Amino acid sequence: MGQYTVSTRKNVRILLVGDAGVGKTSLILSLVSEEYPEEVPPRAEEITIPANVTPEQVPTSIVDFSSVEQTEETLGLEINKAHVVCIVYSVDDDDSLDRITSHWLPLIRSKCNATLEGDAETEAETEAAGEGLRKPIVLVGNKIDLIDYSTMDSVLAIMEDFPEIESCVECSAKTLHNISEMFYYAQKAVLHPTSPLYIMEDQELTPACKKSLVRIFKICDTDGDNLLNDYELNLFQRRCFNTPLQPQILDEVKAVIQKNVPDGIYNDAVTLKGFLFLHCLFIQRGRNETTWAVLRRFGYNDQLEMCQEYLRPPLKIPPGSSTELSHRGQKFLISVFERYDRDCDGALSPEEHKMLFSVCPSSPWSYSTDIRKSCPINDKGWVTLHGWLCRWTLMTLIDVVKTMEYLAYLGFNVHENDSLLAAIHVTRERRIDLAKRQSSRSVYKCHVIGPNGSGKTGLCRGFLVDEMQKLIGKEFKTNVVHCINSVQVYGQEKHLILRDIDVRHALDPLQPQEVNCDVACLVYDSSNPRSFEYVARIYIKYYAESKIPVMIVGTKCDMDERRQDYLMQPAEFCAKYKLLPPHLFSLRTNKKELYTKLATMAAFPQFQDAWILFYKHRHLRHFGLLTEDSKLLWKAGLGLAAATMLGFIVLKTLSAAGSHSR
Repeated sequence: MGQYTVSTRKNVRILLVGDAGVGKTSLILSLVSEEYPEEVPPRAEEITIPANVTPEQVPTSIVDFSSVEQTEETLGLEINKAHVVCIVYSVDDDDSLDRITSHWLPLIRSKCNATLEGDAETEAETEAAGEGLRKPIVLVGNKIDLIDYSTMDSVLAIMEDFPEIESCVECSAKTLHNISEMFYYAQKAVLHPTSPLYIMEDQELTPACKKSLVRIFKICDTDGDNLLNDYELNLFQRRCFNTPLQPQILDEVKAVIQKNVPDGIYNDAVTLKGFLFLHCLFIQRGRNETTWAVLRRFGYNDQLEMCQEYLRPPLKIPPGSSTELSHRGQKFLISVFERYDRDCDGALSPEEHKMLFSVCPSSPWSYSTDIRKSCPINDKGWVTLHGWLCRWTLMTLIDVVKTMEYLAYLGFNVHENDSLLAAIHVTRERRIDLAKRQSSRSVYKCHVIGPNGSGKTGLCRGFLVDEMQKLIGKEFKTNVVHCINSVQVYGQEKHLILRDIDVRHALDPLQPQEVNCDVACLVYDSSNPRSFEYVARIYIKYYAESKIPVMIVGTKCDMDERRQDYLMQPAEFCAKYKLLPPHLFSLRTNKKELYTKLATMAAFPQFQDAWILFYKHRHLRHFGLLTEDSKLLWKAGLGLAAATMLGFIVLKTLSAAGSHSR
């Protein structure tokens, strides 16, 4: 999998500026030739250092600026092209040091903000640009060989007033002292910048960095006790740096935390405060790359936002295929559920659900108006483990990109040490299922279509509850479109998603996404004489020529059945079009075989022989599965017996061969 432990930047561009005579050009030439040049031109040509000779393994371009040969307009262009600017001053010239604050830093800020304001389209964006993305700065004191004192105290005071200053270094182009270090610090300022992580004047982490590290802490806290024990710290170390944490080093780290943050260690484990302090200490000691390695491993970019390639890796879905959770995806979601089910009651309370998604920007669904209405819940109205997996299964089918995003937020990439693609299974194309007359999928989508008042919403909600009678007379206020639960189809667990297709007017056409599904359920009110006509017209217009299995359902069968005001009655209509006989359904009877029938039809498209489990012989003639002399069943039985006998003979032969070999 892709390891997000290095910056995604593919190159670094360094610009050197400063007063005339401070030694900018000499610094560049000394780095390249590894000796001090006797003759120095007014400006060095741009040079590029190959990746394999730089500490960070990134190609680096170094650009010199000369106020003699170049204009201020050119300087502005170069500042904006550069990733980092080195302001060079001469340690033996106080004026060149003073001009850092009086001229160079204000100039660089103005050039950067001018560009941001030019790109801003609104007043708010222009105001934000004023606070803008400041260019990283490295202060470079040259000619240290000429003095026997340091200018660092003065420079550190400047750093407190200008947070864009990443670091400072004193060097000598003549003696080559700290030349390599100077360009390393410039590279580091780009690849591992301080400003997104740390507020120099406040001596603390930025809010964005703190928020990111809090999320990382929660993800690594696998047992949910708000502490990182030795096992969790070692797992964190291996995931971020591909190496275990030595016991001696771990004890030293804990000792440092304990000394500086009294409540940073509890029961010999690291608390959140201790974890944040540790990263603050890394940055204060100039080890930004350690914190950045952690952040990038958990998917953050240079702006401390989640990388799009981390959240949404490219997933190829052929036409006619669908997406489901893989076994690893399900296993991960079960572990997340169990971690946050603090009272171990097999369900997530609203508070536990909120805590679970606290590592995400927001919850992927509403607890009160979505997940509790679209999947199975317990008597308290809380989401069970079964309901939790059902809701993720639903989201994976209808919005797999969102599923991958939230799996990333929850830490799948880190815990599984693999790409998000390992959590997703792409099914084979539907045309292959139709050719084989059997689906390889485990999740099926059923569209429930019918006129208003036909009871289709009650039919969908009845799929989720054990006692459907409780839904009688209930007004469904929330606009939940999908309901999902599992059913058994020939001994295998399948998920069936019922989508309630909203029909506002009888003459409204259905859109392709409302028609296409694995199985269609056309619903009419058997007690309303004008209800069936709509269903009949829908079938003739959209499904008569399609390969989508169709079930016609008459609801409210506990009431007096009325003759339908249509050319044919429902049973005649089904017989004419070789459909299964109308299924009569009522919430009052609490019979759920309808849902198994729908899932079976979806699992075996165009293979009606597989549906005979649900029908008595007299019904099979409607769609040509049974003749008057029952030849079909006789042949099927004979074939089954022959297959059984053949299997027995093969097994006996293999057993005999095995005994001879012994």
